[in-house]
Amino acid sequence: MILPKERDPRFITIRRGGTLTDADHRLLAMWAAACAEHVLGIFEKARPDDPRPRQAIEHARAWVRGEVKMMDARAAGGHAMGAARELRGAPRHAAYAAGQAGAVAHVAAHDLGAAAYAIKAARAAAPEGRGEAAGLLECRWQREQLPDAIRDLVLDDQRLRNDICWSVFEI
Repeated sequence: MILPKERDPRFITIRRGGTLTDADHRLLAMWAAACAEHVLGIFEKARPDDPRPRQAIEHARAWVRGEVKMMDARAAGGHAMGAARELRGAPRHAAYAAGQAGAVAHVAAHDLGAAAYAIKAARAAAPEGRGEAAGLLECRWQREQLPDAIRDLVLDDQRLRNDICWSVFEI
């Protein structure tokens, strides 16, 4: 489980009763796409002919640019998760990261899912005995990509949801 039982109003857009601005929602989507893309090669090495995870990432970015509707980005995310179900280990986690990135257009809190699955992919792809270190490096890389406008929000959310995100976030 990646989403909390109670939704955090900071990840609900203002028009739906939360406090998240559209600009910050777009930043969350772009960050999630970057996290997923950073490990996408792990999936593509295992399944070079399956475009679904890459398409989910592209749809997330296209949604940010206003080129596709939320439903299309969410659907692309679902297709990426479908690609994940056929696999195990690092390629599966990488595809799930892409699926979560696509879903951010629908539910902003999926941003952390993209990040967490990317860290799981990095851990699982690392040589034996190096998984923890690879996960820490991935977490640090992700944090370096965070725009200032959403940095505190995401870091606080990582602290709050770390336990339901497999404790992957360096705290």
